[in-house]
Amino acid sequence: MSVYEFSAARLDGHEEKLADYRGQVLLIVNTASACGFTPQYAGLEALYGKLHGDGLTILGFPCNQFGAQETGSEAEIGAFCQKNYGVTFPMFSKIEVNGANAHPLYKYLKDAKPGLLGTEAIKWNFTKFLIDKDGEPVARYAPNTKPEELETPIRKLL
Repeated sequence: MSVYEFSAARLDGHEEKLADYRGQVLLIVNTASACGFTPQYAGLEALYGKLHGDGLTILGFPCNQFGAQETGSEAEIGAFCQKNYGVTFPMFSKIEVNGANAHPLYKYLKDAKPGLLGTEAIKWNFTKFLIDKDGEPVARYAPNTKPEELETPIRKLL
């Protein structure tokens, strides 16, 4: 199994197969617009701008499960990301990452790369999963891991 088995709706509602990203290194991030970590959008966009041409794609998945910090509609989320951070990497529709209604992609990611002490639950916004070119999760990073800290491990996979 790999991330290529899944699909998700983009902010515009279009269903996209993650298999479309085959052969790229992916950084999958659950995001929120009103979180203390929201400024990481700038770092994620800088990383994307720097490494996209080499084969990195960042996929953003808004989630409102942590402190109700993503209450906007898909249109509002897209406008916020563009206006405040110039986000150009793919953004998807709002999902749940924990619980019975967690998106199947996140169920897979949490099982493949548990967090600290083996816990599977996502603890907060901006948890990051690094995926190799074969669609296999290779690392999970905590919300406080800054995007710029991921350049070296990403380059190793490129």
